[in-house]
Amino acid sequence: METATGTAQAAPPPGSLVPPGAVRDGEELATLKVVPARHYWRWAAGVAALVVVAQFVHGLATNPGWDWHTFSLYLTADSVLKAVWVTLQLTAYGTVLGFALGIVLAFMRLSRSAILQTVAWTYIWAFRSIPLIVQLLFWFNLAYLYKELGVGIPFGPVLWSFDTLNLVGALSAAVIGLALHQAAYAAEIVRGGIISVDGGQLEAAAALGIPRLRQLRRILLPQAMRGILPNAANEVISLFKGTSIVSVMAIGELFYQVQVIYGRNGRVVPLLMVATAWYILLTTLLSVVQYYVERHFARGHERTPPSTPLQRARTFVLKLRATAATGGFPR
Repeated sequence: METATGTAQAAPPPGSLVPPGAVRDGEELATLKVVPARHYWRWAAGVAALVVVAQFVHGLATNPGWDWHTFSLYLTADSVLKAVWVTLQLTAYGTVLGFALGIVLAFMRLSRSAILQTVAWTYIWAFRSIPLIVQLLFWFNLAYLYKELGVGIPFGPVLWSFDTLNLVGALSAAVIGLALHQAAYAAEIVRGGIISVDGGQLEAAAALGIPRLRQLRRILLPQAMRGILPNAANEVISLFKGTSIVSVMAIGELFYQVQVIYGRNGRVVPLLMVATAWYILLTTLLSVVQYYVERHFARGHERTPPSTPLQRARTFVLKLRATAATGGFPR
């Protein structure tokens, strides 16, 4: 097609909805001004959200009921730091023992043995049905039911026995209760991750003569970890916050120690904020660890893993420096 001046103009492709008179050359299209769509309701919602956040921050800063002086006084107090350490110990013991037993229970449920399947299912059903506080109080009062525990021949003579009262103290009962409770949920998390892996991969590995243990270590678990990690991290964080329930056993963890302090001075709100600040800080650290562990196990799934927050921040700073050097504005 040619215009009146004799210049060639590209014809619209066959089937195009653009009328022939609307076709323009590249220079004319380059001069068109692109106007982005305006989302007024989105802007209004954003402004309203900022107003609410500003009001909340203003209340935190000006309301004397928060008593930030008392908060700063007890945030790093020795008694509080010792309580934080006890909380971390309970979380670590409960996580390690709980997931160790949970892995065993998961493979028992996946076993071809009907007996192992039934025992594992019964355990998971029982410990998910009983509230955690009931389990903790049961283990704390174990000496009431069994004054002595022994090792010997089943239904026969006892070869060695020990006093239950001196063996299971408050901290031991808390660790046992948290670990056994955690194992029931960990078992289902691990089982869900394992069954998410395509069984054809194991069949192909068996056809190639790869040993069973190596199939598990090199093929099954690396892929299953991508499905296990998010739920496992949630359980660890829930366990970390759930350790506050052992305060009913008078164990000096974070929440119990905060209760003791505000029971003496009556400063309930600032002391609760002390516990809240420590829970938020440690939960954030656990979330950061979760992010990098998930990124590590995603290497086989994504050839180029997404940038980390630190890398994105560094890239943003470099762009700001580049635009400042050229006299432009960042986009």
